[in-house]
Amino acid sequence: MTSLSVIVIVRNEEKNMNDCLEAVRWADEIIIVDSGSTDRTVEIARRFTRNVFSKQWEGFGSAKNFALSQCTKEWILSVDADERVTPQLKEEIRTVLQRKDGSVSAYAVPIKACFLGRWILHCGWYPAHKIRLFRRQGSRYLPENKLHEGVQVQGSVEKLANDLLHYTDPNLFHYFEKLNHYTSLGADELEQEKVTFRIPQLLVRPFWTFLRMYFLQAGFRDGIQGFILCVLSSCYVFTKYAKLWERSLKAKTC
Repeated sequence: MTSLSVIVIVRNEEKNMNDCLEAVRWADEIIIVDSGSTDRTVEIARRFTRNVFSKQWEGFGSAKNFALSQCTKEWILSVDADERVTPQLKEEIRTVLQRKDGSVSAYAVPIKACFLGRWILHCGWYPAHKIRLFRRQGSRYLPENKLHEGVQVQGSVEKLANDLLHYTDPNLFHYFEKLNHYTSLGADELEQEKVTFRIPQLLVRPFWTFLRMYFLQAGFRDGIQGFILCVLSSCYVFTKYAKLWERSLKAKTC
């Protein structure tokens, strides 16, 4: 089989590390990049691989490019600590790599997310195909992307059939912990794109986000979890643009 490296970017993921790495230990190489964990993340990672590196946090794109620079295998599989490669996905990956099809540069994987104990099958979340399996040669992440770290590849992209499981938010405490950090990264990206704050961004965009996810993308079919997710997603948009407004202030008034 064509050789495979797995890359995982982590920080304080001791609750997820064992299950995540156990599911990919069949790979030829595992590369872990840690950005300052204060728990047992690094200790657990070293049970599975010697390739554990520390890097100051400069955004997802930068961290993943650093991980790529440490890889030695032909193909890369990128997973997050709160994701799980199922046995079915493992076998599908092994099958496509055995083909040695030189015309394909990458594969997009369907992501199925578990939110507050329920698999979200609507809301625009599923199937959220993302490029996670790709050739190392000619591929890179945009280092300036602090939040949306999609990989750039040279060549054609095909889709895999089996899901990568994402245990995104087991409880609301976990969601709100991420909310503050991710909305700040989102505001960073808006600034980088030179987006100018406008009042309608606060009035219209959050409301439209809820309508789109809950009604147009059938979030109502995901029960109470779907409703909560759509409301919180609109709050995410509101907070991101509120932070953009805050940064646009020339001076504090009090």
